[in-house]
Amino acid sequence: MSSMQGKRGLVVGIANDRSYAWYITKQLLANGAQCAFTNLPGEKMERRVRSALDDLNVKDPWLMPLDASNDEDLDALFDKVKSDFGTIDFIVHSIAFADREYLQIGKFHKTTREAWTLALDISAYTLLAMAQRAVPLMTDGGSIICMSYYGGEKVVPGYNVMGIAKAALEHTTRYLAAELGEHNIRVNAISGGPLRTLAAMAVGGISEMFEHHEKRAPLRRNVEGEEVGDTAVYLLSDASRGVTGEVIHVDCGVHVIGV
Repeated sequence: MSSMQGKRGLVVGIANDRSYAWYITKQLLANGAQCAFTNLPGEKMERRVRSALDDLNVKDPWLMPLDASNDEDLDALFDKVKSDFGTIDFIVHSIAFADREYLQIGKFHKTTREAWTLALDISAYTLLAMAQRAVPLMTDGGSIICMSYYGGEKVVPGYNVMGIAKAALEHTTRYLAAELGEHNIRVNAISGGPLRTLAAMAVGGISEMFEHHEKRAPLRRNVEGEEVGDTAVYLLSDASRGVTGEVIHVDCGVHVIGV
């Protein structure tokens, strides 16, 4: 398998070996991609990412700390990418955040302005912020993907303000796709089913969500991380060169079920 052979890009969002970004990286590497990585600031977070990458046999990763809410951090990251690589072919945006106090069933109406603003900044605006810095580095075109969830389309109890953020993320994907097409840059989103990540476990009622998906999904199971990784490889490779502005559901079909 070498559909990503000769392609180089940036993966933002590995938290541990259970995160979607980790599974995407796993499949990218298996298909020949060269990946650079970021970690949340702090030695503990760096160790966690290095340990997760070590499990993928990435022994000496290109790794930089990144607070994606900080424009200076973003500038430093992309300046370093340009200095070390010159150009890139893809970006994986797999970050999101919301105050878990408001990710509880029945708590949406209590969301504060601060919690709302923070969730949309980290979860949605950062896609735009990375895209605008990536354009000069994608001289031969490229592909950008982000991670969404069905809670951005329909109400998922407990997902709350994160659902608002995912809705914003998906529409940001479309607007970016419309504008960046003239640079031959494609922008797509993957709407993955629930996975037992650190972020998911902060959502109230998550256990019931897994049970619901398993019962209601046409495939009668929850999604596996590698399945999302394979879809990411497709979207980042030339196989999807005619696809942009899409939100592709990889959730075992649960999004098609009405009740």
